[in-house]
This record gives sequence, C-alpha cells and structure tokens, in this order.
Amino acid sequence: MGAGIAMAGNAMQIFDKLGLKEKIEDAGTKMHALIITDKNLKTISKTDVLKLESKYKVCNIAIHRADLQKILSENISEHIVLNKRLSKIEKKENYHLTFEDKTEIESEIVFGADGVKSLVRNQILKSGEIRNAKQKCWRGILQTEIPKRYRHNAYEMWGKGKRFGFVKIRENTLYWYALINERFYSESIDLLKEFRGFHPDILEMISKTSKDQIILNDIIDIKPMDNWSTENLCLIGDAAHATTSNMGQGGCQAVEDAFVIGKLLETEKDWNKIFSQFEILRKEKVNHIVNTSWTLGKLAQWEHFTGFRNFIFSMIPEAVNQNQMEKILKLEL
Repeated sequence: MGAGIAMAGNAMQIFDKLGLKEKIEDAGTKMHALIITDKNLKTISKTDVLKLESKYKVCNIAIHRADLQKILSENISEHIVLNKRLSKIEKKENYHLTFEDKTEIESEIVFGADGVKSLVRNQILKSGEIRNAKQKCWRGILQTEIPKRYRHNAYEMWGKGKRFGFVKIRENTLYWYALINERFYSESIDLLKEFRGFHPDILEMISKTSKDQIILNDIIDIKPMDNWSTENLCLIGDAAHATTSNMGQGGCQAVEDAFVIGKLLETEKDWNKIFSQFEILRKEKVNHIVNTSWTLGKLAQWEHFTGFRNFIFSMIPEAVNQNQMEKILKLEL
C-alpha cells in the first residue's frame, strides 16, 4: 500500500469539487509549512502555505497512501476489478488486452494509468525514457507520539549526499523518508550509522521503526515525452509523466490529469480530440514540474559545497517560493 503521500492544494481543489475534501482532511494531517533545514534542523528555507490556503480555500494534506486509496475506492467501488495485471495489449480494430490470469477484454478506448513502467506505453507508444537519479530512498511509517513542534509542518533535512524528511500523516503516525546517493549504498547498509550526524530526533525515528514498515526504492522519473496519446488511447499519471518526489506533486499531477479529461468530456465527445486538447493543456505545467523536481533532487543530494548550497537557498525570498507554489496550485481549467 506504500507509505505517505502529499495531496497539495491543486489536488485538494479537485477533491473539493468531488465532495471528498473533508474526508481526506479528516484522514490526514494539514501541513502549514514546508521547511528545509540542515542536518541539525536549523532552517534553510520555509514556505508558509497558510496564505495560499486562505486564497484557494483548501489545505495541503499529508496522508497515508492506503487511507487515500480507501476514500477514493469507496466512491467508485462497483467499477473496480482487483487481482488483474496486464501482460499484453494489441491494437486491432479495437484494443485487445490480455491479463496474467489469461483473461482477455476488448475495448475501443484505453487509458494507460499503469505507472512509470507502463506496459501500455511500452507496447503501444514504444516510447518513454526512464531516468535513474542514482539515489536510494527508504520510506518508513512509525507509530509514535509526535512532539507538538512537528505536528503541522513537513520537514526535509539536507546533509552531504543524503537527506531526511518527515511529516505527520495521522494521529500518532509519522511518515519519514531517507535518501542517499547510490554510490554509498550496499545491501548491508545501516541507516543509523549512515545518518549518525543528523539531529537525535531523526535517529530515534529510524531506530523505532520496525523493518516491516520500511520500503526501499530507486528514485526514477520519465524524461519529458513528445506524445502521451495515439488513436483511442491516452496515458495519464506516472505512465505519461512520472516525476521524482522532490516537489510532492507526482500523485497530484495524476489527479489533475483525470480532472482535465473530465472537464473536456463535458463539451466534447470525440475521444481523440479530447486527448489532443488534454496534452496541449497539461504538458507545459507537467514538464516544468518534472524538470524542476529532477534538478532540485540533484542539488539536495550534493556531496560538496553544501554550505554554499544552503546559503543560496536561504537567500531566496519567501515570496519567490510562494509564487512558485502558486503556479503549481493554479488549475488549467
């Protein structure tokens, strides 16, 4: 079911339109500020999101991915078929899809919402270059009493070739993540030793988290693509534009994709015209997020000149951070 996920104000505006905002807020935690610090929790930069909350009338929510899935599935459960994994898709008169359990279906229209390693993308569009940031990321869920100072802010701590982030996702539940550059990784790595120079609270979070509550992934994305669609088929979400997790926008951009297609369907019934318009409306914003997130992730993982990096980021006015966030929060339709 994964670990934690951020639903920023752009996604929450859409959930508000769907009547799901309060359910998601109740299941997660409102984030009042996004704070980047050094390894000792000394602030480098802070983005106060409360001003934007009042303007857009939504909050930024940190939530467990399983809780978010539960809320969404409860509203569309009669249309979900579980225990299916696609093995082959072919274009004939319509699309023929074969699943690993040997069942087959035929469909005139297909949405490829099958993630960064999309079979739909690979077999039909035959495109999409997966980029590996050469960073290893551990994600953990910890049941613990959370100090008051940590309850409504998301923190990310920058060290040398490593960083650590954490945020409360529900009552007495903390989501944390730890990244190191791949060249430091080995199968016998000890996270406590790797982060021993960080604030004691971080070491406590790592040590108190049981191993079965920690998952390990590579940090990857997709290099911006020329096309997300072909005749009667369209990629959405990570299948079209997977991004690294540095801006907390991967899931949010998938939500925006679905929203835009839904809005286009209100006035247009030709699917191929919808897909074409969808790409025009979405690409500039999505490509900006993918490229900015990639660059930010590389800077955050610097191994040298980290004092200079921290100083430069500390000099960026908060108004600039607010302006960047507002561009992301604004919906295309």
